[in-house]
Amino acid sequence: MRCLLFLLALLPLGGMAQDSLFTVDLQLLTRGEIRRGGMRPDDDEPSSDDKSAFILDRVRLTLAYRRKWLEANVSAQHTGTWGQEGASNFSVYEAWGKAKARNGLFAQLGRMGLRYDDERIMGIDDWVMAARSHDALRLGYDGPVGSKYGRHQAHAILAYNQNKRATSSPGSYYTSGSCPYKTMHTLWYHFDAPRIPLGASLLLMNIGMQAGMEDGVGDNAPHTEWQIVYGAYLKFAPRHFTLEGSYYRQGGHDENMAKLDAWMAAVKAEWKPDDRWSVKVGYDYLSGDDYVSVLNKGGLGLPRHEVNKGFNPVYGSHHKFYGAMDFFYLGTFVNGFTPGLQNAYAGGSYSPLKNLTIKAAYHYFATGIKLEELNRTLGHEIVVEASYAPLKFVNLSASYSFMTGTETMQRLKRASSSNRLSWAWLSVNISPRLFSAKW
Repeated sequence: MRCLLFLLALLPLGGMAQDSLFTVDLQLLTRGEIRRGGMRPDDDEPSSDDKSAFILDRVRLTLAYRRKWLEANVSAQHTGTWGQEGASNFSVYEAWGKAKARNGLFAQLGRMGLRYDDERIMGIDDWVMAARSHDALRLGYDGPVGSKYGRHQAHAILAYNQNKRATSSPGSYYTSGSCPYKTMHTLWYHFDAPRIPLGASLLLMNIGMQAGMEDGVGDNAPHTEWQIVYGAYLKFAPRHFTLEGSYYRQGGHDENMAKLDAWMAAVKAEWKPDDRWSVKVGYDYLSGDDYVSVLNKGGLGLPRHEVNKGFNPVYGSHHKFYGAMDFFYLGTFVNGFTPGLQNAYAGGSYSPLKNLTIKAAYHYFATGIKLEELNRTLGHEIVVEASYAPLKFVNLSASYSFMTGTETMQRLKRASSSNRLSWAWLSVNISPRLFSAKW
C-alpha cells in the first residue's frame, strides 16, 4: 500500500467534501452439469460410457467503498463441487485500492480482474467458478466521455509473481500460483471517435514465463522466457448493426524455449433491429503448427517443433468464443501439438417475454492447418440457451449443447470413442445487495 499512498500524493485529487458510498454484495451461484463424452477419464481410455454429472457452486462476498477520488474493493469467494473431498477452495478474488484524479489519471494496486475489449486476449473468464484475477499495478488515463475530440484511454499493467519471499535474484522458482506467468507488462490504448460509433484499441503484452528446472544448470538453469502478444481490435456500432474485428500476433519464446510465431484473426457481424431479437455471424482463425503427427491410439512418438506456430489466446475468456463445450484452448491436443482452429458460427437471440431471453448458435469447427491423413473438419456444435430473471437479483439459466465429432476430432483430442457428444447445464444465480450506506 505504500506505493499507492505515494501515487496518491502525486495525483491532483479532488476536494474532501464528497459523498462516500459503502456497499456489501453477495453472490450465490450454483450450476449443475450433465455430460456425455468430452471429458478424458483418469485412465485415458475414453469409451461410449464416458458420462459425468456434478454440481458446482460459488459464494462471493464483495465489500466496496466509493468516493470521487478513491475506490477500494475486497471480494472473498468459495468455489467447489458439491460433496468435494479435501480442503476448502477459499480465496480472495479481488483486493485493490484505486486513486483517481480530476484530469482522468488513476493508479490501481492489488488483486484485480482485468477485461479489455471483447475479452479475446484478456478477460475475467467468469464462466469458470474461480474466475481470473491478477496481482498487479495498473496506471492509466481515462478521458472524459462525450468529448468533441473523442475519448482516449491508455493503461499500463505491471505484474511480478513469486511463490514465497525470496532473498536472492531472480527469486523463487515459480511453478504455480494465482497466475501462470512469472511477470507481465501490458500496454493498452483505446480511442472512441467523436460523433461516429467507432472504437479502436491497440494491445501489447510482454509475458515472462518460468523456464528451465529449479535445480538445473546451463541451458536448463532457471530463467525467464519472454513471449510478446500484440494486435488491434475494432468495433463499429451504428444504430442497429455491430461489426467487430481483431488481429493479433504472438512472438518470442514459450516456456519450453521454442520460438513462437503465431497469429489469429476474427470478425463478427450482428444485426439487432430492436430489443427483442438479434442475429449474428462470425469467423475465427487461430494458426497451428506446420507439422502435426496424428498417431493412432497407443502409437508412440513425440513430435518436436523448433518453431511453435500454434496461437495461444493467453488470458482471454475462452468459453465465450470457441463453442460452449470448451474443447479448445482449455486443454491440450494429444502429443502436445496445436493444429490451430477455424470456427465459423451463426446464431441469434429472441426475447418473447420481459426478462426472458432465448439464444441459439451453430458452430463449424476445423483445424487451422492441413493434415496429411485426416480431413480438417473437427465437428459441428449446436447450442441452445435460455435465461430468465424473475427478480432483479435472481437469474435462472439453462443450456443444451450437441456436437457431432469426426474421426479427426477423435484422433486429435481423444475426447470420446463416440462421435456424438452432449452437455446440459442448469444455473441459479442469486446476487442481492445486502447493505448500502452513504454519508
